[in-house]
Amino acid sequence: MLGKIFPFIKWFKGYDLGMFKADAIAGLTVALVLIPQSMAYAQLAGLPAYYGLYASFLPPMLAALFGSSRQLATGPVAVVSLMTAASLEPLATAGSQGYIAYAIVLALMVGLFQLSLGILRLGLVVNFLSHPVVNGFTNAAAIIIASSQLSKMFGVDVDSAAHHYETIWRVIQEAAHYIHWPTLLMGIFAFGIMYGLKMLAPRIPNVLVAVVVTTLISWTTGFEHNQKAALTTIVSPRVHELVAQFNEATEGIAKLAQARTEINRALAEAGESHNAVGAIDAKHDADVVQVRMQRFKQLTQEARKELRHMIFAGVIQKDGSLGFYPEEEVPAGAETDGRRWHIKVGNKALATDGLTMIGGGSVVGDIPKGLPAFSVPKLDWTIILHLFPFAAIISLLGFMEAISIAKAMAGKTGQRLDPNQELIGQGVANLIGALGKSYPTSGSFSRSAVNLQAGAITGLSSVFTSLTVVIALLFFTPLLYHLPQSVLAAVIMMAVIGLINVSGFVHAWHAKWYDGAISIISFVATLAFAPHLDKGIMIGVILSLGVFLYKSMRPKVVSLARAADEALRCVTTHGLKECEHVAMVRFDGPLFFANSSYLEDKMMELMRAKSNLKHIILVSNGINDIDASGEETLSLLVDRIRSAGVDISLSGVNEEVMKVFRRTHLPEKIGEDHIFPTMEKAITAVHPESHRLSTEQACPLLTVCQIVEN
Repeated sequence: MLGKIFPFIKWFKGYDLGMFKADAIAGLTVALVLIPQSMAYAQLAGLPAYYGLYASFLPPMLAALFGSSRQLATGPVAVVSLMTAASLEPLATAGSQGYIAYAIVLALMVGLFQLSLGILRLGLVVNFLSHPVVNGFTNAAAIIIASSQLSKMFGVDVDSAAHHYETIWRVIQEAAHYIHWPTLLMGIFAFGIMYGLKMLAPRIPNVLVAVVVTTLISWTTGFEHNQKAALTTIVSPRVHELVAQFNEATEGIAKLAQARTEINRALAEAGESHNAVGAIDAKHDADVVQVRMQRFKQLTQEARKELRHMIFAGVIQKDGSLGFYPEEEVPAGAETDGRRWHIKVGNKALATDGLTMIGGGSVVGDIPKGLPAFSVPKLDWTIILHLFPFAAIISLLGFMEAISIAKAMAGKTGQRLDPNQELIGQGVANLIGALGKSYPTSGSFSRSAVNLQAGAITGLSSVFTSLTVVIALLFFTPLLYHLPQSVLAAVIMMAVIGLINVSGFVHAWHAKWYDGAISIISFVATLAFAPHLDKGIMIGVILSLGVFLYKSMRPKVVSLARAADEALRCVTTHGLKECEHVAMVRFDGPLFFANSSYLEDKMMELMRAKSNLKHIILVSNGINDIDASGEETLSLLVDRIRSAGVDISLSGVNEEVMKVFRRTHLPEKIGEDHIFPTMEKAITAVHPESHRLSTEQACPLLTVCQIVEN
């Protein structure tokens, strides 16, 4: 019982010092990859980089302690981070306090969902996400993730559009206007380090080396070069006008948001007191506030876009300070500092006495030292209802990714996996992780591979990984200040290359053309609807279920004859002749309410096509289940066929179907002597009587009779 509740107890059976050393080394190695990766993935999720570290100190340890895989490395991953951003974007501005709070609530919901499925032993629910759908979604997600990092690689800022491809077009337009070349070169250099080490020295943690080298370069060269400046130092009336417009609109949005909260409270009170007039007035006020907010949002977007688009030259004044002029308005003969400056414009009002002027590249910046405060996230039922479908999708996607990785490693180690226990492990990791300010996590393919290659024997390696992250949070966060954002972008882009799998489309198409089509449609839909990734997945799931239902409603009904290997096979597939007097019909699928009429239609078609037909043998090996509708249809079909002067028998009825027949007394109606255990026995019994006075030269049920094509 203890082993089921605390599966990690089994690790220590026969555990020795050598195994402890191997786990410690593997855990440290994974942590060296995890720390920079987690920071990159947190930004992909729309969170400050250090929240990646918060998601890396509890989940890896808890998932290992309560899961079933001993080598699976859990933590922030690319696809789940992207899904987190997609689910939270409509609720709050990325990186804001509200956004962070919602991300933590989402982790809590994902954990509860996974834990519930694991406890109820419902791990099979993940099968609703078919492989073609996941393949299409994963390939699209890899492209979306990689392209979403282009703005950081080029060193430009743009507002997100309604669709991802529109945002990328904005990035390209902005990059054509301005690229911060040191930022781009730093990202390319990081790419070169990671790729070169991966090819030449795969045992060296290439991500860590790239991060350390580029951070040192950034620190020594002054890669980040920001300066505070009053609005009065910017010599441009248009800038003054835009800043005033931006601040006025931003403050207007804040006031309207507060008013909307009061209106929503009044609306709720009117509903509780059944005050219909008050409810109508509140709804009207809410609509007015919404329209005004949209207007202010449009004004802020226009002002922010124009301000970001402006490039300034720093002109050295007589007192040594800098005055900022638009590049095209620099006075003739003026001495400049040689830099190109931008105004940093976010979502908050600009401080006119201390604008942030950006004259260099973007870095990670300050990371709070120490562990996050543990607390239960504040729950809002409106937010929970909005996030529920996303939590369900992230839970299933995350678990599918984790269990796929765990199975791949178990194939190498020979370890026995329990999918439901793995669900419990992932659920506990997300649930408890949320108390430590974590956002949703899952198993990582790249870090799990590192864990296995580094010699991890038990899940204790993940405990060492978590401890290493804790040490980094306590003592080494200042060292990460100068890490360039373009390097984190390169880390993400390098990681998602492995997610692209074009052969998956080809494989699915070769297996079944409609599976290939579903995979391609899921891929295109995910790209088209991004950042609303749930729509792409739902389209794929609906198509998969549609195909399943269609196949269930119209299963294969084939006629059989003797093939060259003396087996009874499909006449169409193998080009065989059919017997004139005996039809062997095989029904491939359960016989239930949705397809019982289809069997009846096929039988009637068969009887109309064969004027000399005397006996039908319904080969029932493929009928693995039957319901009341199927049994009723079969009973009526027996009457209808026999009333037409044709007899009918059954062969190969399995035990479960026969139980239904016995309870409904169908064998008495058909006749016990018309139910045969095998096809061969059915032919032997039926053939002589059916072929009496027959002119058929050779019966295709007894000898091989191929159709000769002219």
